[in-house]
This record gives sequence, C-alpha cells and structure tokens, in this order.
Amino acid sequence: MIKRIIQALKRKNRTLLEMHIGILFFGVCCQIAGALIVEAQGRYAVSLWFGVAFAFAASIHMYRTLERAMASGADASKLVTRGYLFRYGMIAFVLILVSLTRILNPLAVFLGYMSLKVTAYIQPFTHKLCNMLFHETDPVPEALPEEDVSPEK
Repeated sequence: MIKRIIQALKRKNRTLLEMHIGILFFGVCCQIAGALIVEAQGRYAVSLWFGVAFAFAASIHMYRTLERAMASGADASKLVTRGYLFRYGMIAFVLILVSLTRILNPLAVFLGYMSLKVTAYIQPFTHKLCNMLFHETDPVPEALPEEDVSPEK
C-alpha cells in the first residue's frame, strides 16, 4: 500500500508535490499555533483550512498556467500575466465575499492562502524531505569545460 502511494507521488510533478507538502506543513503549524492563541477554535480552523485549500488550487492553477506558457512560445508572457491576474482577482473576490458575509474569518483565510508564499521559502526543506522519501539524491554539479580564449590574429 505504501509503495503504491510512493509510486503515485513519484509520477506527480516534483515541484508541485514539494509545494503541496510545504502548504500542508505551514497549515499544520498555523493550526497548532492557533490552538494556543485563538478563542473561536472551530471558526479559525475552518477558515484556515479553506485558505489552505485555496492555496492548493492556486498552486495547481499556477502549474498548469506555466505548462501552457512553456508550450506556447511567443505568447508565454501574456499567458503568465493573465494567470497571475486571475489568481489575484480570485483571492480578492473570495476575501471580499468572506469579509461581507462573515461566514469565515478573513484573516485566517488569508493566512491559509499565504502558505503558498511561505512554501517558496521552505522549498529546500521540502526538497530534502522528498529526496529522503523517494531514496534519491541530487546530481553533483560539475564545472563546465573551459573554453579556449586565445586571442585571434
């Protein structure tokens, strides 16, 4: 069972997997910290994990946008910009909606969504964790061969 899960994870895009691990790790850390600080535990937890789920969706959208941009060639810049604006607009819309309806805590939703940003900073940690999980090592970088830079006559 565990081997099948690891094989399925190996087939997944490695960068996206590392991002998802980082998002979950940050979500768990925020949940633990919130358990010690926040009074309305239930509302905080639902709001936080809604933000984390939104970060998951945003990371998948980012991955797909970059894949399409890499395949498109000349229109890559437009596709990446359009994808960024879409994600930015969606989080703004969700935060406004959450603030107006007061169903969830907008600060906790935003904190959960910021796990997407924190993931970039903890990527070396998640990369090493994935290497340990998959029993892999990174290739050793090698110097480029030196070029002959003799002056021409």
